[in-house]
Amino acid sequence: MTTATFGPQVSQPLYELTPGTLAQLGQRFGIDYRVRNAPAGASVATGSVRDVALPQAMHLTLSDLCVNCAYSSASRQTVPWFISVVLEGHITARLGDQRLELKAGDGMCVHFTAEQPLTVFQPAQARLHTVNLAVLATTNLDLPSTPPAPGLYPWRLSDAFTQMLRHTTAEPLADWRQPLIWQGLALQLLGEGLPQCARQDPAQAQPIIPARDEARLAALHTRLASHPEHAYCLSDLAREVAMSPSSLRQKFRARYGCSIFEHLRQCRLAKAYQALQRGMSVQQVAHTCGYRHATNFATAFRRRFGIAPHDVISQRAPR
Repeated sequence: MTTATFGPQVSQPLYELTPGTLAQLGQRFGIDYRVRNAPAGASVATGSVRDVALPQAMHLTLSDLCVNCAYSSASRQTVPWFISVVLEGHITARLGDQRLELKAGDGMCVHFTAEQPLTVFQPAQARLHTVNLAVLATTNLDLPSTPPAPGLYPWRLSDAFTQMLRHTTAEPLADWRQPLIWQGLALQLLGEGLPQCARQDPAQAQPIIPARDEARLAALHTRLASHPEHAYCLSDLAREVAMSPSSLRQKFRARYGCSIFEHLRQCRLAKAYQALQRGMSVQQVAHTCGYRHATNFATAFRRRFGIAPHDVISQRAPR
């Protein structure tokens, strides 16, 4: 495990992927992997998979593989924004009725949920080189609101940006400059890939929410982000904002692209990440972020960030 002095966590490369190691990765990241016609110990792919947990709840994965056996992946969680860029090779993505084929220089931005997951098919090929960025919580980022329904948005990268990504992925992550560079590139990926409101399907436009309800929703959104450690009940929250529970649930999702308690969970884990970076123990963080049991907290944290809470503590920059 390599430690970056800036703070992000860097994993060591994986040089061979088997159905077993894919299953382990799936448990870490909340993904179901399926391999076609391959025995348990078969080499599904060889190469490297490097992941970096960046500040502001962004998670970057750099993958450069020779795919020996075709396989697919399907997410089991809600992700506000997910960006994937193909630098070499090709993949096929599906989300509901949407289907998209990506080749070198293509990118996609996706908002998906556990109920409507993103499925990606990776066919056998000599080289599949991708950059993937997951925005796990939008609380600390000034990003557009997610659409009311899951959606898949393609775009084409400029040749210059594609070359920059290829050059940067070839550099070792052990260099202290690399996490800084990738933080900047992650923001550039968001700037390039997030869909413009004008590009959204009018049929999926957000319903009109009265100004009074908008203000109440905004206040509630901020309150949950500021105090995620408190215990909340939907009926109590609905009473406070003068809505019925079903109306609050519907309007909150329409406005922010996730449920109230998905937002609350994201805020709790984002706060937990920051507390661990400050040196608090796992038990302390679990308690202060509203989790009764440290084991439940650790499981939720690993699913969200792809690393254990203890890894954040052990990889703190030396003072």
